[in-house]
This record gives sequence, structure tokens and C-alpha cells, in this order.
Amino acid sequence: MASVNSSDWRAICEKFTTALNLTDVESHKDPENDPFRSKYKAREILREIYSSLKNVEADEGDSESSGGRGEQQAVDGGKDGPCLSGDSPAGLRAAKLAAVEYFLGVNHVETEELPAGQEHLMNCTKLLDKWSTSPINVSLFIHVRNQLGILWAGRDETETAQGFLETAEATYLRYMKEEGSPPTDMTEYFSTEENHLTHQERTKRFELAYTHTKYYLAQVYKYLGETERAATYCHSTLQRQLQLNQFNPMEWALNAATLSQYYITKGLYMEGRHCLSAATVVSGLAGEVPSEAAAEESERERERRDQLRQKRADIARCWIKYCLNLLQDAKKLLEDNIGDLDVDRQEELRGARRGEEEEEEKSRKSALLFGSEDTFDSIASLEEKVPSLAPLDFAEARVVFLVGQTYVTQAKEYFEMDGYVTDHIEILQDHSALFRALAFFEDDLERRCKMHKRRVDMLEPICNDLNAQYYLMIRRQLMFELAETYNEMMDLKLTLANRQADSETLDNHSIKKFNHLCAASAKFFEMFLESLRSPEGKLPERLEEEVLRPALVARFRVARLYSRLICPVISDQLDNLNKSLDNYKYVAQYCEAHPEASAAVETELELSQEMVSLLPIKINRLKAKMISNN
Repeated sequence: MASVNSSDWRAICEKFTTALNLTDVESHKDPENDPFRSKYKAREILREIYSSLKNVEADEGDSESSGGRGEQQAVDGGKDGPCLSGDSPAGLRAAKLAAVEYFLGVNHVETEELPAGQEHLMNCTKLLDKWSTSPINVSLFIHVRNQLGILWAGRDETETAQGFLETAEATYLRYMKEEGSPPTDMTEYFSTEENHLTHQERTKRFELAYTHTKYYLAQVYKYLGETERAATYCHSTLQRQLQLNQFNPMEWALNAATLSQYYITKGLYMEGRHCLSAATVVSGLAGEVPSEAAAEESERERERRDQLRQKRADIARCWIKYCLNLLQDAKKLLEDNIGDLDVDRQEELRGARRGEEEEEEKSRKSALLFGSEDTFDSIASLEEKVPSLAPLDFAEARVVFLVGQTYVTQAKEYFEMDGYVTDHIEILQDHSALFRALAFFEDDLERRCKMHKRRVDMLEPICNDLNAQYYLMIRRQLMFELAETYNEMMDLKLTLANRQADSETLDNHSIKKFNHLCAASAKFFEMFLESLRSPEGKLPERLEEEVLRPALVARFRVARLYSRLICPVISDQLDNLNKSLDNYKYVAQYCEAHPEASAAVETELELSQEMVSLLPIKINRLKAKMISNN
């Protein structure tokens, strides 16, 4: 009978250790032209182990069928094998075979042989399913279902993956409720007694397996559109990684920053701020960015320098979005039906602020917080510098704005125009949006106008210099924003001039300034419309859905702008009014020819139709006046 004696068992354990070392260590040194060399060697060793275990199983079966008890050492490895109690010898034997099937399955998956990998993993589950879940096999049970979840998710069979992962989670929760003690790790099946894991090591490995379950479930729920559930699992995963001290600082920080963006879209700014503060602190654990001199000397240092700078810039961009969204949401809370600050609403919200702060403190105490003793104080300190409640006046809004502007500077240091055109412009657009949101809170119209001028100064040079062939969509965005910004400045200047004038007549300087802003706004709207022409110079008969509303709104705004230009010469007035009428007609006629477009511009269409009937009367009056003057 081919039973396993002490020396034979030690040989199996040594083979298993060699297979793990080939998989986890040596495989990283494999050459590019033979990337799976070590894993193939590990596979052969695992097959040898499997064959040895099957031979023992066959011999033990013969012994039992002949009425003998069999050799216990053949099952548990003898006196040098693992001292695993609470399970039958047959159950332990099945767990060992299942473990080898598991490692073979993972090996095939990692060498891109997915069908073979799936077969081995399923063989593992079949062996385990014959026995009740116990401290001996529960860890392996969870690991194999994690792997099957990954395998099926990679095939876009998300619901199948969900089933395996939720089974793993339910098993963990049930085991912890019923047993609670850390179970045997599957590597212990093939280790001698002196090499068994400590209680602490077992706990850490088992909790890490469940952390992986939660991480994969977060991805599955996100794919299935269950965003709230996905966010909860992601948050829990990040928290557990910190607790277990099993994380890559920059990867963890980037995941936390990404999670903050979900909270922000839901208006959960306290949670979003906490994620970003934790991301900033934990990213610091990755160390200092190597100097340029060090990076020049070593390719590895150069790569590390670039990665650190980029990921910290990405976290900075998430901070920008936090500040921008907080300001914009505050604006929505405070604006009246024409977009101005509602003073009564402002006072009402101020009165409710005390209760809101108390509620925030309660929520904070019950929230899932990140950090350990080493990092928590640093995270809390950073949070104190950034508000999470909606600003109610200019002073409060300015604090949020300045935080956002600081991160704009940080992000631009990495995402420079030379090499990162799209990213750099997106950051500038966010900077512009920060100024626009802050301007809403500013009572001084002159200062508000200067804020809009800052927006123009940062966007106009880029818009003019950008290659229209390669960056058409971005140029269109910039054109439209510049047109609207000039339009806001024009309205502000007119309001200021009317306040300062003693009569209804504007002075020449004010008229010149007003006309300049009016013409600049019209110019950029017309540039946007010109960008819609085909290479042959023709405007499309039917506008694409993504430009339908912007194009019709641009036509409407151009019409309005030409009618507002102040001209002392009647012939110039007539010329401008005719241009205005042509653009109003375009909006009305396009919607008449394409009725489905009406819903996109209901207000603009109604006003355009009204002006199409009224403007000709005004034009005829001016013509008559010009004739009488002659």
C-alpha cells in the first residue's frame, strides 16, 4: 500500500512550497518572450502533488473496503502533517484535493487558459460541496468562489459572477456568526506542524479573502447599475484594506478619490470630503516624488516619478470637482426664478444652519470613517480646512473657491498644455466654472464683471490657438462658453451704466463698452455656428442631436444681440435688425420643418416666432424715418 510516511509527506510539502514560490516570486522574473515559464513549472509540480494524493486516496479506499481502519497518517500527513481537528479524515482528504484543483485552476486562468481554469475551479467546488462548511474548508470555499466570480465577470456574465460572489459573502457571514474563530488557511494543508500559521496570520488571511469578495462585488454592482450598493461595498473595501494594512497607497488613494465623486453627485459632501481627505493623506504614504535629477539617472525612478505626479494630479482634479459641485449646488439652493440671489431664501437657510451643523456632527459619528491611529488625526485636520455645508454668502463661497483654485494649480503642474491638451483644457474649464459660481455670490457688480473677465482671459487665447481639425468638439465648447461669458459681462455693464447715469442716455464710453461686449458675444456664437458647416461650406439641413439645442440657442442669442447693438446711424440699425430677423426666422423655420426639435427650445422658439412678426414692423418704421430724413 502506497501510504504516506513522514518523509514522503515532507516531500509533498516541499513541492507545494516550491510551486507557490514559482507562482508568486519567480514568475515576475520570467523573460518577455516566455512570460509563463515559471507558472508552467508550478503546474507540473501541482499535478504531481495531485497524483500523489489520488494514489493515497485509492489505497486508503482499498484498506477501508477490506474492513481495516487504514493508515491515519496517509490522510493527515502523519505526525508531521497539519494537526487539523473537527473534520473527518475523508473531509480533510477532500479539502486537500480541492485545494490542488484550486491552485491548478488559478494557474490556468493566469496563463490565459480559461476553459481549463474553469474546469479545475469547478472540480474544487464539487469536492467541497460534498462536505459541510467548517474551519477546515471555509477559507478555500470563499477563495474558489471569488476566483469563479472574477472568471465570469471577465466574460461579461455578470449575473453568474454575482451568484458566486454573493455565495462567498453569505458563507463568510454565516461562518463568523456561528464559529468566529479564524479558519485553517488552505496553504496549511501542505505544511508541517512547525510551519502552521499563527492565530493572527490566519485571521488576516481570512479577512483579506472576504475583503476581495467585497471588492469584486462592488465592481459587479457597479456594472449592474446598482450604484448605491456598489459605493457601499467600495467604501467598506477601502476601510478593510486600511485595517488589514493591505493596500498600495496610491492605488488606495485614487480609489477613495473616485468614490468621492459618487458621494458628490448625491449631495453627500461630508462623505465626499472624508474620502478626498483620506486620499490626500494616504497618497502621502507613497513617499516623496523623486527629484528630476534622480529620475534622469534611473528609468525606474523616472517611471515612479511620473506615476506619483499623475495620480496626485488626478486626486487634485477630484478636489476641484468637489469644490465646484458644492458651489453650484449652493447656487441652486439660493437662486430665484430669474437666476439672482434670493435674499429671503438666504436668511431662511441661515436660520436652519445651526440645526444642520448639529445633524452633520451626528452623521459624522455614525459614518464609516477611514484611517488608523496613525492617519486619522491627519485626515480630520485636512477636513477641517474644507467646508462640507453649502456656502450661503460670498465669504463662505470664497473659502470653497480658494480650496478649488489651489487644486487647479496642482493639477495643471502635471497636466500641462504641452502633452495633455484635453486634460489641461478641462481643468481650465473647471477653473472658469469656479469663477462663475463664485460670481453669483458677489454683490459688487464691478467685481463680478472682473471675475467673468478672468474667465475670458484664460479661455479665449486657447480657443483661438486650438487646432480646429483635431479639437473640434473642445473648440465648440469654448466658443459657446466665451459667447455666454461676454453676454453676462454685457448685461452687467449695462446695469452698472444705468445705475450711474443721471438720465436714460448712456455716455459714449458706456455705449462703446456695451457694443464691444455685445459684438464679442455674437462673434463667438457665430464662430460656433460656422463650425457646423461641412468641408464644402454648407450648413447641415438637419442638426445632429448633440448640437441641436446649442445651435438653435446660438441662433436665438445672435438674433437678440444684433437687436441690442446701439447705433446712432439708422442704416446701421437697419442692417443689424435684418440680421436679427434672419436668425429669428431660422429658429422658427427649422422647428417648423423639424417639429421634433421644438421640445429642445420651447422658450426660444416662442420668442423667435413673436419677433418674426414684430421686427418687420420696427424695420419698416426705421425705413420710413430714414426716407423722411433724406
